[in-house]
Amino acid sequence: MTGFFLRRLLSVLPVMLMTAFLSFAAFHFIGDPLQNMVGPEATAQDRARLAAELGFDRPFYIQFFRFISSALHGDFGISTRVGRPVLDLILERLPATLELAILSFIFAMIAGVALGVVTALRPRSILSGFSLTVSLIAVSLPNFLIGIGLIYVFAVKLGWLPSFGRGDTVKIGWWTTGVLTKTGWQAIILPAISLATYQLTLILRLVRTEMLEVMHSDHIRFARARGLPDRLIYFSYALKNTMIPVVTVAGLQLGSIIAFAVVTETVFQWPGVGLLFINSIRFSDVPIMAAYLLIVSIIFVTINMVVDCVYYLLDPRLRTGGVVR
Repeated sequence: MTGFFLRRLLSVLPVMLMTAFLSFAAFHFIGDPLQNMVGPEATAQDRARLAAELGFDRPFYIQFFRFISSALHGDFGISTRVGRPVLDLILERLPATLELAILSFIFAMIAGVALGVVTALRPRSILSGFSLTVSLIAVSLPNFLIGIGLIYVFAVKLGWLPSFGRGDTVKIGWWTTGVLTKTGWQAIILPAISLATYQLTLILRLVRTEMLEVMHSDHIRFARARGLPDRLIYFSYALKNTMIPVVTVAGLQLGSIIAFAVVTETVFQWPGVGLLFINSIRFSDVPIMAAYLLIVSIIFVTINMVVDCVYYLLDPRLRTGGVVR
């Protein structure tokens, strides 16, 4: 297990370095951050002095290695838009994004597994037909359109839930949470459903397919021949084997939820790191853009490593000689 973990860790380092280089290189040539900091009336001398203070007059490779060296010490620089440390700005917004992503993931897992089992065991029921039809429509629509539709129905027409913001929050140390207040829960329902829609559909169809395949396997026929009750066969034998690939795919989807929460946060004006990233693009705030992509990449790669390790523990074939990578 230790060797497997170390090999995965070594394979991650080049990926992280390449991600940092691409993000820094891409954003380095977008816009002019000095223009936003000094204003249109600044002289050439003012711009040159500020560029020298921030290190923008150095060659690209020096700026990049300074960025990597500082990032390893938790220093992502100063925001050129608000003049505050980038790490402080991201830590202020990170709880909102993580709460939204985790609640969306839990909702997608519970609803996706439950509906997947129902559609596999009762394929001709009304609930199965309705679930498959709605899931097909949901997966065909872009995420932002689903969010706008939810706002129109539940916020504008019915007035049940707020259309934007995070509601009241409670501060616990450096972490701010909205799940301890009523308005916080009301505010997170619509963005969580919007963000979970695609993952719910994916898990539903994956569970349904795996369940149908497992139900026709030999060990299920043998269990039926022994006269075991249906409930025991469905949930102790079939569902357990079904969940191995589902856990792998669902774990990877958690990284996708965090990475692609940008659209949902923009539609619902959710004050997370995704919205911070969008606002930083408007003002060419290179330190925030580069730090955001680097941190999201670290989260994504870490989740992938955890999923690989869990799958390694669950599947004994990966621990046999010659198969383990």
